[in-house]
Amino acid sequence: MKKLQYKVSINAPVTKAYDSMLGINSKSTYEQWTALFNPTSTYEGSWDKGNKMLFIGVDDKGEKGGMVSRIAENIPNRFVSIQHYGLMKDGKEVTEGPEVEKWANGFENYTFEENNGTTTVTVDLDTTEDFLDYMNQTYPKALEKLKEICEK
Repeated sequence: MKKLQYKVSINAPVTKAYDSMLGINSKSTYEQWTALFNPTSTYEGSWDKGNKMLFIGVDDKGEKGGMVSRIAENIPNRFVSIQHYGLMKDGKEVTEGPEVEKWANGFENYTFEENNGTTTVTVDLDTTEDFLDYMNQTYPKALEKLKEICEK
């Protein structure tokens, strides 16, 4: 696994950045910034610590796919840790096998820090070699979209 980090400064209070990023009050804010990864991107589950979460979308063949994860930690307005432990393929959860082992125990962590009304969101994530370029191209654009949503 490769470790990547991205940051964005948002001219909005931390409560707004946290809420918009996770889609707490309106799932649509989550779906808007993650649409850069997949136009149908959404989640099923709850952001409560220990809960299972499916991060899913529909591919070009109409198949539901994505990540099977659990919320390892959620300290509101401060820190969220997502542990990926499986894949959703063709609408089925797959939690073992060679494809899953590449991602198993990968984390995606969000840290929120507010200073004088500006919130810095730091994303630390683990990814596989074959997704490096994709993440490096897509994540910064997605965070810019999040910034735009929060600053409206």
